Amino acid sequence: QVQLVESGGGLVQAGNSLRLSCAVSGRTFSNSAMGWFRQAPGKEREFVASIRWGGGHTYYSDDIKGRFTISRDAGKKTVLLQMNNLRPEDSAVYYCAAGNTVITSTIRSSSAYHYWGQGTLVTVSS
Repeated sequence: QVQLVESGGGLVQAGNSLRLSCAVSGRTFSNSAMGWFRQAPGKEREFVASIRWGGGHTYYSDDIKGRFTISRDAGKKTVLLQMNNLRPEDSAVYYCAAGNTVITSTIRSSSAYHYWGQGTLVTVSS
């Protein structure tokens, strides 16, 4: 069993930065993937970024590539999402997710992840 707790959301002005954190408890595996997804009101949940727990290979959606950076601290069992140059369209609830065995072809799909945090709200004002 894996438990995930997000923190770091809030209200910021466009152009500013936020850093989200996901604390991971429970067992992780080298082929585990940790992901960030987001869901805006009235929209479906969408992939933001993910990282392999072992090796640290990263994946990003085109919408945020170059502005967001995902990283993990294996010792602290924490996954971070650094969000720079935020835009109003980045406003959403951001969810941390974990999957124990996630193949690359599905790493951007929410169905590949078995564990989810409660979400943290990010609001970007114009």
